[in-house]
Amino acid sequence: MTTNTALLPLPTKAARAATTTGAALALIGTFLAWTYTDTFPGDLTVTGYPGGLQVLTLISAALTLLFALSGYGIKGLRWLTPGGTNSPTRLLALGTLITTAYTVIAVIVTKDDNGNLLGLIELEPGAWVSLAGALIATVAALGLPNDQPLDDTATGALSRFLGSLRAPAPARAKALPAWAEILIIAGAFGVALEVFTYGIDTEYAELFIGYVIAVAFGFTALTRAGLIARVTALTSKHRNVTLCAALVAAFCFPFTQQNEEYALIGANILIFATVALGLNVVVGLAGLLDLGYVAFLGVGAYAAALVSGSPLSPVGVQFPFWAAVLTGAAVSLVFGVVIGAPTLRLRGDYLAIVTLGFGEIFRLTVNALNGVSGPDLTNGSQGIPSIPDLKLLGFDFGLSHDVGGFTLGRSANYYLLMLLFTAVVVLVFRRSGESRIGRAWVAIREDETAATAMGINAFRLKLLAFALGATLAGLAGTVQAHVSYTVTPEQYQFAGSVPPNSVFLLAAVVLGGMGTLSGPLVGAALLYLIPAKLQFMQDYQLFLFGLALILLMRFRPEGLVADRRKQLEFHETGQLDVPPDTPLTDTAAGTTKAGA
Repeated sequence: MTTNTALLPLPTKAARAATTTGAALALIGTFLAWTYTDTFPGDLTVTGYPGGLQVLTLISAALTLLFALSGYGIKGLRWLTPGGTNSPTRLLALGTLITTAYTVIAVIVTKDDNGNLLGLIELEPGAWVSLAGALIATVAALGLPNDQPLDDTATGALSRFLGSLRAPAPARAKALPAWAEILIIAGAFGVALEVFTYGIDTEYAELFIGYVIAVAFGFTALTRAGLIARVTALTSKHRNVTLCAALVAAFCFPFTQQNEEYALIGANILIFATVALGLNVVVGLAGLLDLGYVAFLGVGAYAAALVSGSPLSPVGVQFPFWAAVLTGAAVSLVFGVVIGAPTLRLRGDYLAIVTLGFGEIFRLTVNALNGVSGPDLTNGSQGIPSIPDLKLLGFDFGLSHDVGGFTLGRSANYYLLMLLFTAVVVLVFRRSGESRIGRAWVAIREDETAATAMGINAFRLKLLAFALGATLAGLAGTVQAHVSYTVTPEQYQFAGSVPPNSVFLLAAVVLGGMGTLSGPLVGAALLYLIPAKLQFMQDYQLFLFGLALILLMRFRPEGLVADRRKQLEFHETGQLDVPPDTPLTDTAAGTTKAGA
């Protein structure tokens, strides 16, 4: 039996009115001062001008208010909730409460210049108004009817609460003119760029933690409301426009940055994301578990470093950039074939163990080629430092340049170069996924025995996937060597608190969504950005990382960006977040189950 009664026995009209009132109070409170002094970062002492963590509460409360008002059927707001009204309102109210409560607690435990806690006396009325409003909105939202009937077999408060957050898949939307759909796609990527830029520009850890909380609840609420599914349907319909919009949004990023440190984070995210997308060819399409993939990134980086004119390079040559790129990609390709040929007849855990061994062998080998334990080729643990900046067609990537009134520094220059490489890798991945070879990879991934029986040469195609993935990683490694100025063996470990390493790369693919085009890019961005912004928690990052993966496997095993086919494998039909008429695609490029 099922029921859609609310979690709290409140009249629906009263619950909706209280939710709206609470959200409005939380919103108003952000325009009042929250702290007595400016000791807490962000200066929350100003009245009438929200700043710092107040902005996050303001946005969360505003969204809660809009979704609560949409429940009244107000014309112009119905498009906000094609998949459900009450579930996203409940999530947004909870997100507002947690963000505000976190800010209040962070203020209380902050120490002044004398080492004393600020305490409750530091809080001004604005903080209490927003906290009370968020609490009222959250409690009242629990009194709203569930969007989807709740299974009576769900026992316990937690299971019933999680069940109340589910919403039915949105109905098929009315067809819009092509220009309107393209504008929606462009607007969606514009919003995504603004959200991503805000996260990178956070100047202190408290603000970034609040940002993560607000974005997590906001994204989940938009998913439950059906907006993400609607946008996904449009991007699937206009794939070429979507890729162009994504590249334009990514191209605009360095022009929003005035801080070299933040632009460098963006460049490293692109490197990490590109390598993760290459691994997605091996793991996501072909289904080969590779636990030593970071070694191919290292091969490309070392090969480029040796021939790029470093004064400490034992090779002593300086190739032009295009030749160094081809050298790094070619050497990685050779290593991919050499390692793959004798090992790809293995399957499952045995293949994973062999690739893990290869990753460790690479790190130990380059550490031993120091002229003492072996030939003098890589300078051992010291690596190859002082790699000169690139010069391409007279453009020095190490210097700042003025472009259209914007100043692009060294990190921004390398970001744009890496964006070009990412576009190439995206094109390769997309064309590979749409080809006969890509469909054969998917067939091997699903059932290698059946694929072989249908005439597919499994070994040859697996070797091709391995070689292609290695080449793409080597391509990114050539840029990484110049961005970081140096390459050392410690950069290419199996696991560590700082990406890229093999564990983080594999996690980026799983977190984002295996076999999809945008999934690894999203997963890599998150897994690089979070450690970069929370360096004070470096000693606990691996613990938190493992905990996050456990929660992900429990609540969203298909990944953050998943197609309907993956969701059908892990969830019941009623729990899907995509429209029921969405194709059963295996990749964002559109490889269908029937095609496999």
